[in-house]
Amino acid sequence: MHRAHRCYRNVAATLVIAAALLVPGVNAAAQFGATQVRRPALPPTLDSARANLEKYQNIVTALQDGYLSTIACLEFPEGGKAGETPYPAGAMGVHLLNGTAIGAPLDAGRPTVLIYEPRGDTLKLVAAEWFVPLAASAEAPVIFGHRFDGPMDGHQPIMPVSLRHWDLHVWLWKENPAGVFTPTNPSLRCPKSVNTIQMHPEH
Repeated sequence: MHRAHRCYRNVAATLVIAAALLVPGVNAAAQFGATQVRRPALPPTLDSARANLEKYQNIVTALQDGYLSTIACLEFPEGGKAGETPYPAGAMGVHLLNGTAIGAPLDAGRPTVLIYEPRGDTLKLVAAEWFVPLAASAEAPVIFGHRFDGPMDGHQPIMPVSLRHWDLHVWLWKENPAGVFTPTNPSLRCPKSVNTIQMHPEH
């Protein structure tokens, strides 16, 4: 198991650009305190998780706690599906990944990924994602009473296709008209930028 965890950490290193501790295009004000976004009404368990993760509105706090940016803003203009998971047309935003949380026991206060929405020259926290490699769990994990999506292949280009996994997106700070646990958010848009990657999952 220790060898497997080292493997996950090595894979995680391929998912992030460790040198990019500050995301290009984000101004100093955004780095030291993102402004609030309109928040959805949530049941008590999710509302508690949101409160515990509130500190990551400040992206520098996220960086200090080991979340590193993949830089890319992921957009799914045509929707589709990953494995058996439907992806409505929309976007996921910019992922900040904590490689040490991959394969670790599930913790509502320590998501694997924090998801930010680019707005002008700022990034605003909109969602969190819990991620478990298939090698670590043959059965679908459950958190907040909700079964993870998957299994599915890794999403190129931010992770190897060979990294089959389960994941669960939870839109804690931004209303998702498709549902709080839906992977993509139809109301989120990535900017026209070299950092925006349009994804085309299987149909």
